[in-house]
Parts: sequence; structure tokens; C-alpha cells
Amino acid sequence: MRQKIIAGNWKMNLTLEEAIRLAADIKSEASSYRHQVILCPAFPYLLALQNELKGTNIKLAGQNCADRENGAFTGEVSASMLASMSVPYVLIGHSERRIYYHESHEVLKEKMDLSLRYGLLPIFCCGETKDIRIDEKQDAFVEKQLEESLFHLSEDDITKVIIAYEPVWAIGTGLNASPQQAQDMHHFIRQKISARYGVGIAEKIIILYGGSVKPDNARELFSQQDVDGGLVGGASLKADDFKKIIQAV
Repeated sequence: MRQKIIAGNWKMNLTLEEAIRLAADIKSEASSYRHQVILCPAFPYLLALQNELKGTNIKLAGQNCADRENGAFTGEVSASMLASMSVPYVLIGHSERRIYYHESHEVLKEKMDLSLRYGLLPIFCCGETKDIRIDEKQDAFVEKQLEESLFHLSEDDITKVIIAYEPVWAIGTGLNASPQQAQDMHHFIRQKISARYGVGIAEKIIILYGGSVKPDNARELFSQQDVDGGLVGGASLKADDFKKIIQAV
């Protein structure tokens, strides 16, 4: 069976004190977590949280990494920097990075290559906007994201990638993707991986759902055959909500 993962993306939120307090609250029940839990805090907090979470199986992820190895790129954080801090995971291609910072498929391809080169496990985000969903072009849109940023990878490398499907229209909008809509897209993604790499590899790839996961919808979402957990946004900033989502897997 595929590993189940719940990742909490804290985005640009919390002071250092608040982040440590939240991590401490989440880890208070770590012994009861049956699946992998990942926290994605702001870059400045990674080492402090690494110390706070020591002795638990809760892992950390960078929220992004640069598409360059090193150099005069003020404000950027490289894959090698994350690796040097023993941060195991990194988010690549989050919808906010694509929309607000105009990250192209080619840029994300470079980020994927660098993260894998330095031994990071990338969580590759993909998904369509509301207009694309209304036009019923979501399948072609997501397929293009996969083809242009992922499908150049070798069979060995693609098995290290976690995919997170984010229906952008269901993030912070008050709209929700139904469990069936989530399952349909996860199944579509797995089919495309199968066509490119074979059924065996496709069945091993972990695909997370990332569209406004909350305690009241988590269990039904996670019960879908091709949904292997969640990439949680706002609800991961509330310890009680996030712990309920973890337990819903």
C-alpha cells in the first residue's frame, strides 16, 4: 500500500514563537499518528522547528526552492541549502508561486531537477483555476503541467516525487471540490503516470489532495481510492483542526 501523508503548509504566517507553540501542540499527539506528517513553515523557522520536533516522526519541508544552484540571487533559498539543514521535503510549483510569481513550467522543471539532485523529496503541486474548470479543460491543463515539469524525469527519480493536486478554485474561495471530483482528477493523474512510466510505478506514486481540506470533509476525501492524504493550508494553522485531519486518514 502507498504511504499516507498529511502535510501542513503554513505559508507566510506566524511569528517564531507562534510557530514553535503550534509545532509543540501538534507533536503532543505524535505517538498516535499512524501516517507521515509534514510541516511546511517559513524558511527562517526551519532549524528552530527541527529542534522542537526532534525525537518525533514529524518531518519538515521547505515551501519553495530556487531554480538556480547558487549565486547572486538575493532572497532565494537553494535546494542545497535545504539539504544542508537536513530538511527532507520541498514544495515545488504551489499555485500561489505559479500565480503571484509567474513560475513557468520550465522554471519548475529546473526546480525539480535541483531538488532531486540534492536528495530532497519534492512535493509537486498542480491544478486548475476556476475558469479552466468551468470550461471543462482541467484534464488537459493538468496533463500539460505534468508533461512539461515532471515527465522528463527518469523512472528512478519519478518514484521519489509526491504529487499534490490543488484545484485552485477550491482554495479559500468558499467553494469545495467534491470527493468524487478529487478522486476523478487523482485517477486521471495516475493514469497519465501509468501511460508514461507503467502501471507499477503509477501505483507507487503518492498523490495528495490540496483544496481546502478541513476536519469535516477530510475523512470522505481521504477514503477515495486514489487520494493518499492531503496538503492542508489554513486548517494546519489550528492545532486542533490539523490533528483531527491527521486522524481522519
